[in-house]
Amino acid sequence: MSRRPGPRKRGPTPMSENGAAAGGDTAETRALVLEHIRSDHNFVLATHENMDGDAIGSLIAMQGLLTALGKDSLMFIPAGELPLPIEYRFFTLDRVIEAPPADIAQRTVVLLDCGNIDRNSAGVLRDGAHLLNIDHHHDNTRFGTLDYVVADASCTAEIIWDLAHGLGVTPTPAIAEALYVGLVTDTGRFMYENTGPRAHVMAAELIAAGVDVQAVYRRLYEETPYAKLALLALGLGQVRRFDSGELTLAFLSAEDFRRAEAEDSYSEGIVDHLRAVQDTKVAALVRELTAEERRGERKVSLRAVDDDVDVSVIARAQGGGGHRRAAGFSTTLEPEELIEFLRREIAAQLLADPGRSVAPAPA
Repeated sequence: MSRRPGPRKRGPTPMSENGAAAGGDTAETRALVLEHIRSDHNFVLATHENMDGDAIGSLIAMQGLLTALGKDSLMFIPAGELPLPIEYRFFTLDRVIEAPPADIAQRTVVLLDCGNIDRNSAGVLRDGAHLLNIDHHHDNTRFGTLDYVVADASCTAEIIWDLAHGLGVTPTPAIAEALYVGLVTDTGRFMYENTGPRAHVMAAELIAAGVDVQAVYRRLYEETPYAKLALLALGLGQVRRFDSGELTLAFLSAEDFRRAEAEDSYSEGIVDHLRAVQDTKVAALVRELTAEERRGERKVSLRAVDDDVDVSVIARAQGGGGHRRAAGFSTTLEPEELIEFLRREIAAQLLADPGRSVAPAPA
């Protein structure tokens, strides 16, 4: 990003914590975030584990913004998160660290797109001079010394875009591309319910700044390794359905990843195929983690088709979190115990008959 010369063009209406025009306390929170960015000099940035497009895009965009402002900024990415998932490896990562810096107490820590620091490797950065929590998850646990949670923003990248306007800077093509990746992935290519007018205004501005939409689309969705396709085939071959299809679920074992010669991140997107099945209320992809130190642990990705079920509530019951229609958690529950838990939680939200059986009964 670079400074705008002379008078700044009118940007989008400043955001509040509920996505409306900023006013009152929320305007003060935004102003405090902007003041920290202007006045503090040393930063370290981080995001949640198992980074997705919004996390990566927001991280890289904020790094670019701070660098353009002349700040000393580092990006904390644990070794286990590298290399990035294959669809994001076109990004250039500048000034990455894999452990807390020695001068952490003199740095302002910025946590991006991170709803809960307690179950996250970014928790090792708690000792910063300040902890700015910038996020759009409605169930954010407000762990920062300053929390700026804009629940109605389409993505955290949208919040960074808004802050850039507040700082009087404009995106270079590289920063615009990072923001666009965050936007397009977290809105499901502008198809999810979180896609509002601001998301399209943001997209238009980023495209004008130099984003090559076709190139981004191909990198994210069309340059698929064969191993990812093989893993998708294994996952779709193991679909199970329960309660007249209300729960559509698939398991992927560590052996499935070995058979497909697939990386952990190659499971991204499989749950969306399950979500698209007719009569589904909740789709779940359960994958066994392949790292030796996490043997016996499973990662559960949940997607809701509509607002009848809030999957973030289900995820929080197991120590996870997320959005109303997209959430996740990690668990050591055995498969049948996990299925029982999911069916019970879904039924409770759907106000099903209390006498309804919860014995495994695939549709």
